[in-house]
Amino acid sequence: MKTLVVSDFHLGARLGHDVLRHPEPQRRLLEAIDGVERLVLLGDAVELMEGRQRRVNAIAEPVLRAIGERLGPERTVLLVPGNHDAPLVRQWVRTRGRTVEPSTVVPLDATETLARITGWLAPAQVSVHYPGVWLSSRVWATHGHYLDRHLFPVSGYGIARGLLSRRPLRPATPLDYELSRRPSAGRFAGAVPLPVAAALNDLAELLRAATMPRVRRRLLNPRFAPLTAALLGLQMRRASLPALARVAARLGIDADWVVFGHVHRLGPLADDDPRVWSGPDGRPRLANTGSWLFEPLLVNRAVPPHPYWPGGAILIEDDGDPQPLGLLDDVPPDQLR
Repeated sequence: MKTLVVSDFHLGARLGHDVLRHPEPQRRLLEAIDGVERLVLLGDAVELMEGRQRRVNAIAEPVLRAIGERLGPERTVLLVPGNHDAPLVRQWVRTRGRTVEPSTVVPLDATETLARITGWLAPAQVSVHYPGVWLSSRVWATHGHYLDRHLFPVSGYGIARGLLSRRPLRPATPLDYELSRRPSAGRFAGAVPLPVAAALNDLAELLRAATMPRVRRRLLNPRFAPLTAALLGLQMRRASLPALARVAARLGIDADWVVFGHVHRLGPLADDDPRVWSGPDGRPRLANTGSWLFEPLLVNRAVPPHPYWPGGAILIEDDGDPQPLGLLDDVPPDQLR
């Protein structure tokens, strides 16, 4: 089965960096869909973390309807929520507790928002999985946000926690990751009822966001994009990739490949060291989908192919190895902004 994996559309994002709101990127994605039997939306398809639901719906609905119509009733879309569209499944996952496994099938009506989003993808056949899905006996796919729990600060762009990286590897369940967004949350997970632990977890997240210092605007200048991209790439090699490999090991994922999104960095590309893009013993090998965001802080004046250029995807043909693609590499920047 020929499968296309894409992630991180962030449809409806406040800054307007989501390129699928523009005609040419939409056309390129739909053309890519024509050549596959299955499409995987691997997290953060819609931006649900900014509290702008009506605006998000207005942007996301026509894009997702176009995808569903292009696939038609004979083909399938697999939806795997990430951290920015976690409200699609969060409450359902928490009520199931430790019965949630690494590739749990989620009912299409698990939440009202999920039912609406999956309805837009009709007439395609829709299946929802969380926190990951097996695409074959060799390939497991997940959005990848669980790797944040092994970094400091708790985000996809932190540094590895030395203490965690030296601890003996202990098995984990998806619930362990759901309730341990910060070190403090994990301490309460086993000591209080699940609904209370979840509420404490959400409260801590709101407090953390409210007290984060504002970064001076001059430090977020697109002129520094080459340096920013280089530093972020170094951080990913040193921290995010090892953290994801640790997540897979703790969840008991016995796969040749783990495909993920979340960090917006397409790879491995031709110049990437394959030893870095793999687990400690060379297995599993890792592949990232990139994103569909035009981020000036990373790609200002860049010339594709570029690891952070929008339009990243992973193609899997039958039982072959995942192959990274840049579907928008020849699209001028003025059609992406």
